[in-house]
Amino acid sequence: MDFYSAIQYVLFVAVVTILMKPLGGYMERVFSRKWTVLDRFCLPFERLIYRITAVDPNVEMTGKEYATCFVLFGFAGTLLLYGILRVQQFLPWFFPQCHTTPLSPDLALNTAISFSTTTTWQAYAGENTMSYFSQMVGLCAQNFLAGAAGLAVGVAFIRGLARQLSGTLGNFWVDLTRALLWILLPGALLGALLLVWQGVPMNFRPYAVATTVDGAQRVIPQGPVAALEIIKNLGTNGGGFFNANGAHPYENPTPLTNFLEMLAIVLLPAALTNTFGRMVGQPRQGWLFYWVMVLLFGSGLVFVHLLEQRGDPHLAGVDFRNSRVQSGGNMEGKEVRFGIGGSTLVAVVTSNTATGSYDSMHDSYTSLGGMVLLVNMLLGELIFGGLGTGLYSMVMAAAIAVFLAGLMVGRTPEYLGKKIGPAENKLIMLYALAAPLIVLPLTAIAVSTRAGLSGLTVNSGPHGFTGILFAYTSCFANNGQSFASLNANTPFYNLTTALAMMVGRFGLAIPALALANLFGRQRSTPSSSGTLPTHSFSFGVLLITCLITMVALSYLPALALGPILERLLFGR
Repeated sequence: MDFYSAIQYVLFVAVVTILMKPLGGYMERVFSRKWTVLDRFCLPFERLIYRITAVDPNVEMTGKEYATCFVLFGFAGTLLLYGILRVQQFLPWFFPQCHTTPLSPDLALNTAISFSTTTTWQAYAGENTMSYFSQMVGLCAQNFLAGAAGLAVGVAFIRGLARQLSGTLGNFWVDLTRALLWILLPGALLGALLLVWQGVPMNFRPYAVATTVDGAQRVIPQGPVAALEIIKNLGTNGGGFFNANGAHPYENPTPLTNFLEMLAIVLLPAALTNTFGRMVGQPRQGWLFYWVMVLLFGSGLVFVHLLEQRGDPHLAGVDFRNSRVQSGGNMEGKEVRFGIGGSTLVAVVTSNTATGSYDSMHDSYTSLGGMVLLVNMLLGELIFGGLGTGLYSMVMAAAIAVFLAGLMVGRTPEYLGKKIGPAENKLIMLYALAAPLIVLPLTAIAVSTRAGLSGLTVNSGPHGFTGILFAYTSCFANNGQSFASLNANTPFYNLTTALAMMVGRFGLAIPALALANLFGRQRSTPSSSGTLPTHSFSFGVLLITCLITMVALSYLPALALGPILERLLFGR
């Protein structure tokens, strides 16, 4: 590994580690309604919002009520965005000479569901399809709202684990409002200013037409890029203002913006582990989750970098060594400005979280390098993950580890002093089985039907199969990145990927809130000599072992279907 890449990776982990504790403490104060430095500015707006919407901030909700509000809020956002997309040609800042790719009804529905679930799966080219109004009032607004809703659910989940003999988890509308006013809006404002400083455009001017030295004319898209760019990362949404996403120089002009945008993705989910430890009264539990995330993140980072730096071993006689005159390694599909190091950092960060804001084409990675990115998503969005979702995914995995440990010693499993009985186990298993029960059947349908196989316009066989599996995994994980070799803008893929997005968003949040509600109703029992310490090093090892085993048993056998399909479907 070259010195520059090693320094970049170490610096990234160090910055996240330094900032996660103060940021985690700040979020704990925000959602516990304690005093913060922004109260002077945010409290008047909060009171105004409650007055307009007739929300009583002192009334709390049960888990069922909280989940209902969450689902209805997502449904309303989907309908509003769908309406904007369907009539965008009649709204301001629509340029017919530039926005030449219309949105079909199924594509508009897919896009609306995509942004309201923080998936931001994009089967369209942004600069050729979306007007400034759609980008700002539609997509950018949903990035704020959907991200805040996910954070609210994560905080409600923590409350359920922390409380005793309580049937409520808080108020969804209060948590949503505070997530917006105290966290996402200030962070987005600061981040957008940094991006504008580095050269990211922020204007509403018409597209510019430039004449090149050979006399040809080129259209240069512009727009309010900085506003969308920062919240797509900070809200763990993903997507891009332009079709090239983070590889476009207007979205990501310098190595510094590349680094800062990845920090924006990771900081809040990482800090939420500290918030968790504070709220449950056991900070070591939060630190255990954080270091498990860092270990898995670092392993994937080193593994992908070494594989990409080694290059393709099938290309005999090619010098892949890094030197002063060449970057070395597999540079196909990589962003030349950032090299293998910067591209690898973005690939691993975005595949670990719910933010598909990539700056290189994962379809062009080496076989094992691409496998790591796929496995990162198959793990269940728990290595940092999305706002809120990463935290409760990790807790669910910990509950499975506790259950298995309890079976081995013949004790009723407990977590945070709460017993995991039959009702809790059913919800945990429902959560764990949701992904394979959606991803694998949809993949099987796609590879066994003409409508699914028609999307393989570039690659077929094992590579094409991986592209389809990658697409459904990304949509279920609310990630949104693609393998870049699948034509997904068809009615078949627009509808099936939308189904995966909705189950990945609501099919996981509802069991998590129900489990939190069951935990909140229990009385916490003090630990004894027979209690499994869930903050120890040995439990961390058990947790990682459970995660790897679940992924291996659920998904990796499916990868063997690629060569089989190559022979059955294409006769070679």
